[in-house]
Amino acid sequence: MESAEFDRFADEYDAMHQANIAITGERPDFFAEYKIRVLKQIVVGRREPVRRIVDFGSGIGNSIPHFNRYFPEADLVCADVSQRSLELSRSRFPGLGRPLLIEGASIAAEDATFDLAFSACVFHHIPHAEHVAWLSELRRIVRPSGMLAIFEHNPLNPLTVHAVNTCPFDENAHLIGARQLVARCRAAGWARAAVRYHLFFPRALAALRPLEPWLQHVPFGGQYSVIAR
Repeated sequence: MESAEFDRFADEYDAMHQANIAITGERPDFFAEYKIRVLKQIVVGRREPVRRIVDFGSGIGNSIPHFNRYFPEADLVCADVSQRSLELSRSRFPGLGRPLLIEGASIAAEDATFDLAFSACVFHHIPHAEHVAWLSELRRIVRPSGMLAIFEHNPLNPLTVHAVNTCPFDENAHLIGARQLVARCRAAGWARAAVRYHLFFPRALAALRPLEPWLQHVPFGGQYSVIAR
């Protein structure tokens, strides 16, 4: 992963994101919060002990306050290739989340360090040929029976595709389908990978959002998640 691209956009990321998602009627924080809320529901349902979390590709820290809310007792490590993004993250949320700069092709953490590896809309920025290697690296640093949670843009959703194609931050991005990502998780040694689809309704149709849990297997949500062991 190249740090220069992310350093270049770090200071403008939030403004670009807001402009890009204006059609949904929501702000970036809405999308950051929903992922951690869904993750908490999954963890509670499986009764998983989560004491140490790594946010892989944490960017400018948009997930940090939501991890602090939903996983208040967990030790959060924010890992990213962009030094500037980590600096902004620290200044925005001082004292929350420990920064970890990713250099080279590995993550500077011991084997089986974390209970949960989380990644939000990061893998479409990573060259597809490197996906299995990074998924293997995440597997290395997660304890046996620990969990992987990846959220990604859904290339089957036309509004999502339009948003990615018109966002400067995504100029070198290549979307990945849920089935492809599941196959790569399995190739990296992850097991029991399950897909859920999310974000079916914009704010104008927010009254319909309570229906979304019933639509989680319909492959047209704006984003999807892959949860694996």
